[in-house]
Amino acid sequence: MLTVVSPAKSLDYSNNAKTKKHTEPSFLNEADQLIDGLRKLNPAQLSSLMDISDTLAAENFQRYQEWQRPFTLKNAKQAIFAFKGDVYLGLKAEDFGTADLNFAQNHLRILSGLYGVLRPLDLMQAYRLEMGRGFGVNGSRNLYEFWGSKITEDLNATLKQQSQKKKILINLASNEYFSSVDAKLLDAEIITPQFKDWARGQYRVLSFLRRKPGVR
Repeated sequence: MLTVVSPAKSLDYSNNAKTKKHTEPSFLNEADQLIDGLRKLNPAQLSSLMDISDTLAAENFQRYQEWQRPFTLKNAKQAIFAFKGDVYLGLKAEDFGTADLNFAQNHLRILSGLYGVLRPLDLMQAYRLEMGRGFGVNGSRNLYEFWGSKITEDLNATLKQQSQKKKILINLASNEYFSSVDAKLLDAEIITPQFKDWARGQYRVLSFLRRKPGVR
């Protein structure tokens, strides 16, 4: 079984991760190409492309200029600890033991506009590049064209390594990110759960369930 999730816009590089164990993203050469393209854009162009404020555009412009290889624990952080959106706050990776991290490394993948696919312990440098934005390099019109079948092939390779005879992929990613996967070529049964809450006489789809403190 393999689970895929979206990345988060919120990042936290203010402290070190709880472990020094790390791996390298599979598509750093491709990320290099995208960074080269992003470096050609000025803050105003980044603001327009990503529909973000001038402040955020300036911040990400600086991130692209500072992006460099090799990735180390001094200039990068493991993905599962770097992302700080709702999904990752709920995941509470900081509480994971060694067995939990090992399981996540083998069974969880983060889809990314810049890195393609990230394992939880893959080092990543701070970035912002949403999959659905109309940005491409090397003749591609957007990131879907740029990544082509590479993300799907990477997921298939991971599924092939797993011991279960029946291959299952749990899709918890947004449509924006899962659209980078070619479902027809994926060698697995795809399960896309829908979480609903009964409210005002009908079930409503929930992206996140935020409980009040003390309520279980």
